[in-house]
Amino acid sequence: MTDEKLFWIGFNLVKGIGAVRLQALLDHFGELSTAWQAPVCELEQAGLSPKIIQNLLQVRRQVDLSRILSEIERKGIQILTWLDALYPQRLKEIDQPPPVLYLKGSYELEDAWAVAVVGTRHITSYGRQVAAEIGNFLGSHGITVISGLARGVDAVAHTAALDAGGRSLAILGSGVDRIYPPENRQLAERLCQAGGLISDYAPGTPPDSANFPPRNRIISGLSLATVVIEAGLESGALITATFAAEQGREVFAVPGNVNAPQSAGANRLIQDGARPLLAAHEILSALELTCIEEKIETRRSLPSDPTESRIINEMGFEAVHADELSTRLEIPIETVSATLTMMELKGLVRQVGGMSYVAVRESMGYYGVV
Repeated sequence: MTDEKLFWIGFNLVKGIGAVRLQALLDHFGELSTAWQAPVCELEQAGLSPKIIQNLLQVRRQVDLSRILSEIERKGIQILTWLDALYPQRLKEIDQPPPVLYLKGSYELEDAWAVAVVGTRHITSYGRQVAAEIGNFLGSHGITVISGLARGVDAVAHTAALDAGGRSLAILGSGVDRIYPPENRQLAERLCQAGGLISDYAPGTPPDSANFPPRNRIISGLSLATVVIEAGLESGALITATFAAEQGREVFAVPGNVNAPQSAGANRLIQDGARPLLAAHEILSALELTCIEEKIETRRSLPSDPTESRIINEMGFEAVHADELSTRLEIPIETVSATLTMMELKGLVRQVGGMSYVAVRESMGYYGVV
């Protein structure tokens, strides 16, 4: 892990510094390591308020970033920032994506095809049946199920996807090492084997009611669509649905008993224009995912983000060192190295010794680079 990533961790700990202010710091200083060490006058010039500057100075004094990084690595937690090739591309598309994600488990290429399944903690037998059917169907058809590891609909959907041999991701309102509710610890362990736990809260952060609504925008942001099953009118699932609509993602709602409070929110979503979901297979047809296996194979053979495209277009048929690519493209070497590793797995490039790579001819021919 690079030294620069230390400072992404550091700023993630400063109250009041989110996506907008972090981008302002990057624009002003170029690198977060410079911003971290900057004097107060320069931090003011970068647009930080006195209160936030005081928060930053306090974290600087109290926090040993190297010790925190060592503890994170000891726990097997990955750190993904905006600069990492593995940072989910779909999440980058939303307004103000979280600058730092903590991941326990894995985020794979096929997780780009994901559907959020959310709903009430106070699940009825009807809701349990529907959540299990939808989770099982999605998992068995190569669609990653994303939810929040909560009691009720979330836990049923996660479990059904895993039982079907699929993948599932849980987005937490706590650190990925602080599982809540505690009865879902075994489920969390299963998720780390066939999916993962993701949070933008630092490891060690306890669950707090204020943390859960903001994490819902990550649930929807990672997903092609959000399915709401049994949600009350004040349910967090409705917050997720609102984020999904704002992000331009499809919203499905399962109709429920008009007399049941657990179904009031889902029924209201339908009344307000959400797509009623009457059968799980309707998700695939609505999202044009009926040939998901072919889509995944195609995606594996193509550049999946602008960094991959820039690298493949810069490479010829002669071997080029990662350092040279970094210099030519003005991209940090750690980003180039991580991207080349992913591109090698996808068959776009081949390592020919040391950190030198050559483009695979078929990939370049497809893009008309030759």
